[in-house]
Amino acid sequence: MIGTAIALIIMFAAAVPIAFSLGMAPLIALDAQGIPLIVIAQAALESLDSFTLLAIPFYVMAGRIMLAGGMATRLVGLAAALVGWVRGGLGAAGVLTAMFFATISGSSSATAAAIGSILVPEMTKRNYPKPYAAAIIASSGEIGVIIPPSIPMVIYAVTVSESIGSLFLAGILPGLLIGFSMMALIIVQSTMRGYGDPTRFAPREIARDVWAATKRAALSLLMPVIVLGGIYGGIFTATEAAVVAAVYALILGLFVYKELRWRDLPDILAGSAKTSAIVLIIVAFASVFAYVLTTYQAPQAVAAWLTAVTASPLIFLLLVNGFLFIVGMFMETLAAIIILAPVLAPAAIAFGIDPIHFGTIVVVNLAVGMVTPPVGVNLFVACSISKLRMEQLMPPLLPFLATLILCLLIITYVPALSLALVR
Repeated sequence: MIGTAIALIIMFAAAVPIAFSLGMAPLIALDAQGIPLIVIAQAALESLDSFTLLAIPFYVMAGRIMLAGGMATRLVGLAAALVGWVRGGLGAAGVLTAMFFATISGSSSATAAAIGSILVPEMTKRNYPKPYAAAIIASSGEIGVIIPPSIPMVIYAVTVSESIGSLFLAGILPGLLIGFSMMALIIVQSTMRGYGDPTRFAPREIARDVWAATKRAALSLLMPVIVLGGIYGGIFTATEAAVVAAVYALILGLFVYKELRWRDLPDILAGSAKTSAIVLIIVAFASVFAYVLTTYQAPQAVAAWLTAVTASPLIFLLLVNGFLFIVGMFMETLAAIIILAPVLAPAAIAFGIDPIHFGTIVVVNLAVGMVTPPVGVNLFVACSISKLRMEQLMPPLLPFLATLILCLLIITYVPALSLALVR
């Protein structure tokens, strides 16, 4: 098993694609046990034989349709009307838009790309330094996988056999905490540094703008009501909800907003298929690695080691958070969940930690990894949109990272924040 871990680290360091690294590293461990290598194909295909995983391609497609069909623009307009009147309001609107978009996307990178392509140029015009604007987009994008629906939560639920609906509910309040904390940080920083437009408090004008923007975005805002209401109302499953989201976005884009054209669909479908294939290949080969971990009883060994190190659930959660934070800096989120969730979840249960609360901690922690170098996917998205180098984003990004870590600690040690809606 040690040889497998070393092989995986070497392949990661050599920039071998994550999926292939996860598929090849177990060869050593399987051979040592005399297990036929056909198990690799069997485990990979068996992991994909899941109705729940159908949610992934449909949520990906829904996000792409929303971006091309004008929904993102309307959500940005509503967010700007709600908070644009305060100093730093446009930056805060970026976070609020991420919160809106998170309710209909399920993807961190899609959220960052959707709001960044619209807001980074506009913030630059409004006296925000471009690195600061890009840092806002990179850090707020992580809300896309915390507020439901969430692709990482779907993967976590499938991996450890928990309820997707419960995990979705558990992500709402933590997502709101993170979003409002970041908005407060932006307003304070902008006020101190003079970013954005001066404050213009005109209640009647603000009310008129909010009403107009709400009417424009009303049908877009109806999507999370339909999707989440359908799930918790027992009308359809979380997987079927992904299909409903994609169809609803398609109808809005083609027939209501009329910003989506039929000739756009082949590119949208091809892009969705490519993204979904990348995700599912990682799922398949990470399942092979998880099979090896189970064969060598790694979950039991880790649980035994942790209980020997400490008898305190508080210390256990601190150790897990530190470990996941480091992992999130170097490993793709979905792969990390599939590999580590079966190992850590039993240990958490042994410490008496609620499995839904623990799943929220894991997803939030690894979402922070999307904003940390060297493998932070949101950083790559923000750099691509702003045409900046990653090192240029780091100084303005540090206060956002500190805020995210503080929110993570609150989520970790205040279980009621995750479980209030579940119960």
